[in-house]
Amino acid sequence: MPRNRNTFSLPGRWCRRALTRAVHRGWRWAQRAGSVTAEHPGRLRFRRLGHGTRLAFPQGTVFGEPWIEVGEHCIIGERVTLTAGMMPGLDLGAEPILTLGDGVVLGRGSHVIADTRVSIGSDTYCGPYVYITSTNHSYDDPRQPVGKQWPRTAPVEIGPGCWLGTGAVVLPGARLGRNVVVAAGAVVRGEVPDHCVVAGAPARVVRSWDPVDGWRPPLRTPAPVPLPDGITPEQLLALAELEKTREPDGPDGPDGPAGPAGPAGPKSGG
Repeated sequence: MPRNRNTFSLPGRWCRRALTRAVHRGWRWAQRAGSVTAEHPGRLRFRRLGHGTRLAFPQGTVFGEPWIEVGEHCIIGERVTLTAGMMPGLDLGAEPILTLGDGVVLGRGSHVIADTRVSIGSDTYCGPYVYITSTNHSYDDPRQPVGKQWPRTAPVEIGPGCWLGTGAVVLPGARLGRNVVVAAGAVVRGEVPDHCVVAGAPARVVRSWDPVDGWRPPLRTPAPVPLPDGITPEQLLALAELEKTREPDGPDGPDGPAGPAGPAGPKSGG
């Protein structure tokens, strides 16, 4: 007599759902318990780990912590590598080697390799899988494998307020100014001035800002309208709902009555 598959598989499906829920709960618990903060550093002993900073679990490779300074309110994603020195256990002197300013964000899977001085300015955001290094292989001797030749090192400096897109690479000796945008996949070397956009491999300036002329070439999209001071969460939600329903090219466009200064704004809504 054939068996009803639905009848006999119900206990199995229930067990599978229960197991899945348990695994997810356990993983969320591990993420919370395994994250690194100033209050709960675990085995890591950084030179400085600022208040409000969190290294997500699981961490990537981390060594040379006595020569690593991390500012306040930084977000270090999962599997991010932070290293000072070529290998663990080296005495790197009295000064820090790797410095992250306040509010730095390093996306999942990023690497910051500091065999010599690397500095990342405050409020710099990095997307996933960004690679920043002060060391590069040398290939001077054609008779020797590249990996066996002594590498070259040069300090790296990234100014405050920068944005590095997914997969960007910053090579030894690079110096990025303030509020620089690095396109996804770009390979940066040399000096990059303030307030510009670089893209390509090697990266080149594709857009820059002039105090008189503004952005050159001009931006293709209109600049976002800043939110009014004192806007409440409720008003912000009302604006978001309004954006979903209004006509994109109708009278309620960016400069029309449905903009941030319109009926949902703090002046007329509260």
